Amino acid sequence: MMHETVNTISDSEWEVMRIVWTLQSASSTQIIEELQAKKDWTESTIKTLLRRLVKKGLLATKKDGRRFIYSATVNQTDMMAEAAQELLNRMCDMHKGEVILKLLNDSPISKNDLNKMKKEIAIKEKTAPKMVPCNCLPGKEKIC
Repeated sequence: MMHETVNTISDSEWEVMRIVWTLQSASSTQIIEELQAKKDWTESTIKTLLRRLVKKGLLATKKDGRRFIYSATVNQTDMMAEAAQELLNRMCDMHKGEVILKLLNDSPISKNDLNKMKKEIAIKEKTAPKMVPCNCLPGKEKIC
């Protein structure tokens, strides 16, 4: 991947990225206005966050007269999936299914996405093991 891993992105930088993903491309003025409607941040704080995200390779800038236009260099869904995968990678394999089920239960999900999940479950079901072993301690796959 050309950008830094998502674990180097602060919560504040995620907020900036969400605005840019939603607007697709926006001037710093637009981004500042949208963020200040949500957060009590100064203009200089937001400009600092924008510069950091450009430096990290997550935002691109294009000069338009005297202003800069920002656009994301990474797909929102890919970035969210990468963040979720990084978190799951730190967990016991045996319990990941329970966590995913809880996330499914607690998250707003469209009928279209639920149908996609059903199809993916049907495919995974064909090769899924009866039980996923614990991977916390080497050689002790059954303990967890």
